[in-house]
Amino acid sequence: MASKQHPPGGRSRSPKMIFIVIGLWCFFYLLGAWQRSGFGKGDSIAMEITKKTECIIEPNLDFEPHHNDVVIVETSEPKAKRFKPCDVKYTDYTPCQDQDRAMKFPRENMNYRERHCPPEEEKLHCLIPAPKGYSTQFPWPKGRDYVHYANVPYKSLTVEKAVQHWVEFQGNVFKFPGGGTMFPQGADAYIDELASVIPIANGSIRTALDTGCGVASWGAYLLNRNILAMSFAPRDNHEAQVQFALERGVPAFIGVLGTIQLPYPARAFDMAQCSRCLIPWTSNDGMYLMEVDRVLRPGGYWILSGPPINWKTYYKTWKRTKEDLQAEQRRIEELAEQLCWEKKYEKGDIAIWRKKVNAKSCHRKSANICESEDADDVWYKKMDTCITPLPEVASQEEVAGGELRKFPARLYAVPPRIVKGFVPGVTAESYQEDSEKWKNHVSAYKKINKLIGSTRYRNIMDMNAGLGGFAAALESPKAWVVNVVPTIADNTLGVIYERGLIGIYHDWCEAFSTYPRTYDLLHANALFSMYKDKCNIEDILLEMDRILRPEGVVIFRDEVDVLNTVKMIASGMRWETKMLDHEYGPLGPEKILVAVKQYWVGTESNKTESVQ
Repeated sequence: MASKQHPPGGRSRSPKMIFIVIGLWCFFYLLGAWQRSGFGKGDSIAMEITKKTECIIEPNLDFEPHHNDVVIVETSEPKAKRFKPCDVKYTDYTPCQDQDRAMKFPRENMNYRERHCPPEEEKLHCLIPAPKGYSTQFPWPKGRDYVHYANVPYKSLTVEKAVQHWVEFQGNVFKFPGGGTMFPQGADAYIDELASVIPIANGSIRTALDTGCGVASWGAYLLNRNILAMSFAPRDNHEAQVQFALERGVPAFIGVLGTIQLPYPARAFDMAQCSRCLIPWTSNDGMYLMEVDRVLRPGGYWILSGPPINWKTYYKTWKRTKEDLQAEQRRIEELAEQLCWEKKYEKGDIAIWRKKVNAKSCHRKSANICESEDADDVWYKKMDTCITPLPEVASQEEVAGGELRKFPARLYAVPPRIVKGFVPGVTAESYQEDSEKWKNHVSAYKKINKLIGSTRYRNIMDMNAGLGGFAAALESPKAWVVNVVPTIADNTLGVIYERGLIGIYHDWCEAFSTYPRTYDLLHANALFSMYKDKCNIEDILLEMDRILRPEGVVIFRDEVDVLNTVKMIASGMRWETKMLDHEYGPLGPEKILVAVKQYWVGTESNKTESVQ
């Protein structure tokens, strides 16, 4: 009888043979797991997406090395919910600037053009489709001058603004020759004239605000001079003007000077302009000019080109009387004096004022000074007819709030708000540590995806920007980053502007003030941990999908249990996802989740077409 230890007809297996069998079993198990993950699929859609996005991953990184055994905490959210495409009529849907909803609000002071977000029962819980024929944008700098017609299929501006050379239609593309209503010779020539008065070339001017921007050609051409402009315009009868700007690769937002304050901190911009923006600067006792003064840095410049400047030449063209236009300009001059702005230039169509560097150097008559203790607390706050006070100074030469270094030194110099202790909990040392940390994080991101830092990702958003370290580490002419400071986060947006970066306040429980498909890369650091008890995570992810371009990328950095929930929801959104350890290894609760949005477009039958 054979024993259990030695079966009949066989030999004992050597340790070497056992090792080989186990090794082969592990190899085929990992191969199968990789194929099931989406990046190893053999179907044409997955292969094409991977090829088109060119997301190059370091071979020594294991996408899911430590997450298969992580327990997903059960929530009330449905598992693996598959989101359907919205009807094609929503291709360019902007939830908080919806045209139909806007008509229900008063027109006085442009209230109907402001943010009016849908109530919960009216929110769309579907995926916004791209238009048929949608194409990847032209790389920068070619993208500044050309946009695919299929991406923004609206020709009205080519007719309305034909003489002013805003945009031209050529074949299957739009061409942007760089013209504007008040710069028919082109934006470059216009900026050259401004540079004869304003120190545009030496790094003193870095952040700019364009009120009523059109297709943002001023901001587009300022980029050549290393100046970042925040351009805004309402969603109105000038169809898709902000959409055109973003499609060109230029920072722009849907916005208006109406009844609520602009979503920027005090003393943010080095320069602001109105180029035939048609904002009624003298109405409401100068309230709109006072709001520009709030966001204009001490020593900053305000440019006005268009009515009423040069009224003697244009009063017939503008169909207004000489007396009316002369009175308007006189009133603007009075308001500027009240704000302590000194007129530096007026020639032809352009007038330029400079804001005094502090209140001590200002000898104005009595003025209504705002009583609010926090000039940066502006989210949905009513605009008021008062002048925002400047920080106190010791002498007439001192710059209120602190003097800034010239760019690019300004990017990593300790910002004055931190030096003066205006940001609770942030010191010069912790600021510098944060900068170094984000250099390391961004270096790791570039190893995950080697196209980060190239023109492939031009329009970038940091959804929870902190001190702006992510944007600073990415600073390059090839890309720009809008730094979003959530309204429930520590208020650091003033620091971000002092670094020479741009940003905006926003509450992620609501839709962002932009068109669909306007960002190439979204970065969400600890965003979902911040909002997990504030609003529905699903709503935030659907909004991210709305503003992300097809084949765009999202980088999440958060706690693993939060990312597991995000990953589960994203699996029903036509996103390919991968979980990774952060750059310091597998220990610790923080992980990285990378997502790529698939390419698909809507059809008239409310079905969708995926790339084949």
